[in-house]
Amino acid sequence: MTVDPRIADAAARLPDYLGSHVTVSVAALLIGLAVSLPLAFASIHRPALRGTLLATASVIQTIPGLALLALFYPLLLALSALSERVFGAGFSALGFLPSVLALALYSMLPVLRNTVTGLNGIDPAVLEAARGVGMTPRQSLWKVEIPLALPMIMAGIRTAAVWVIGTATLATPIGQASLGNYIFTGLQTQNWVFVVFGCVAAAVLALAIDQLLALVETGLRLRDRTRVVTGTIGLLLIVGAALLPALGRTQATYSIGAKTFSEQYVLAALIEQRLADNGLSARRRESLGSSVVFNALASGEIDVYVEYSGTIWATQMGRTDVKPRREVLAAVSDWLTKQHGIKLLGPLGFENAYSLAMRRKDAEALGIKSISDLARHASRMSIAGDYEFLSRPEWTAIRDAYGLAFREQRTMQPEFMYPAAASGDVDVISAYTSDGRVAQYDLVVLDEPKQVIPPYDAILLVSAKGAADAALLKALQPLVDAIDVTRMREANRRAADGSTTADAVARWLASQIERR
Repeated sequence: MTVDPRIADAAARLPDYLGSHVTVSVAALLIGLAVSLPLAFASIHRPALRGTLLATASVIQTIPGLALLALFYPLLLALSALSERVFGAGFSALGFLPSVLALALYSMLPVLRNTVTGLNGIDPAVLEAARGVGMTPRQSLWKVEIPLALPMIMAGIRTAAVWVIGTATLATPIGQASLGNYIFTGLQTQNWVFVVFGCVAAAVLALAIDQLLALVETGLRLRDRTRVVTGTIGLLLIVGAALLPALGRTQATYSIGAKTFSEQYVLAALIEQRLADNGLSARRRESLGSSVVFNALASGEIDVYVEYSGTIWATQMGRTDVKPRREVLAAVSDWLTKQHGIKLLGPLGFENAYSLAMRRKDAEALGIKSISDLARHASRMSIAGDYEFLSRPEWTAIRDAYGLAFREQRTMQPEFMYPAAASGDVDVISAYTSDGRVAQYDLVVLDEPKQVIPPYDAILLVSAKGAADAALLKALQPLVDAIDVTRMREANRRAADGSTTADAVARWLASQIERR
């Protein structure tokens, strides 16, 4: 019986993703408990402090999880840079640390609330009896109040644990591997096996932890030591089983970054395979935001990734003018070296530029061949862009240069934009020139006669540390000028149809490179 390669790939990644997910969740929950419980105990007889703590925790809870996680990365990156200048040593701001701190904050509200509620709900007669036998307030708290409130406290810990496990799936874009890697990768490549696998794995983990904590809670309420011990042992077994594979895994020498679309997953897999063929171990950190991945490369937290010259030109360098391809590449290379010590190893051989596309039959019916033609009809049309496009300087340049004013603007994930355009749900989308789905969905890319978009060559970037690594550079060099746009379009089409994996597409692309 042949196993679906997507299922086999998902199962192979489970030890790594599950172990990382449990690690960050347990660390965050322990930190949250270490902060929340003492604060709750200290606020029992201080109404002002209690109100402030609960209000602050409630406000934190209203912040979307992904936003809270993302905010910690630039903050910690700045603190790391400051530490480097002052003490001569920084720390990693990518992945684990921002995830743990954000998730710890998320865990605080249910613990604070339930602890305060449990302590305040104790019968005053019991407290009076404690004072009557000569107990100090501290003795009363530890010997009477906390034991009586413990079931309620455990209920808060249960809620916090489920929240943390669920929210940890959102840590992927800031570099923390988790079960969310399945979901983000699956959504971008329409690999619904990955999406379902990630959702089910996270749900099973959360339910298992919740039920074992419920067993401990029931044991505390009924004073049943057997249930408490059984639940505790179960928790330790789950955590231990999840972490055990990580203990035996060797640390990868190199780290490969990838953004959040299918082309990046394929190229990251291709780079990993190239390094493996040269006896070098590497680990991918996928689904990173554009600014996150660039800052990670600049700080040396990843060693290599594929960027696009126009992104550096417009977003990092802040350039609004448009120059010929060679001038842009030379200027970008010079800026990267001088500002960050990053080496531009070379272009891969294709360009992946932003463009506007629409359904072919609609374009032909309206006589639209270019963005200039589109401007006359835009007021009656809708446009969809990915999460970055409508806030990027390239969109501002196109909009202002052609006087575009659409009836409606919508934001979508890239994998949903193409079928939405093909079905007529939106009229125009921000497409990528190297994306095979343009032809797959019978769309047409509109000409851009004013040339306000800079060249977007795919370029191989290596960190300052990697630039001095001869073995790394030797392994990567064969990729320079090795991939033409036709091959990349086909690779993107294969990666986005959901029937295979990025690794399989990367192997196909590697075979095409060898045939050159």
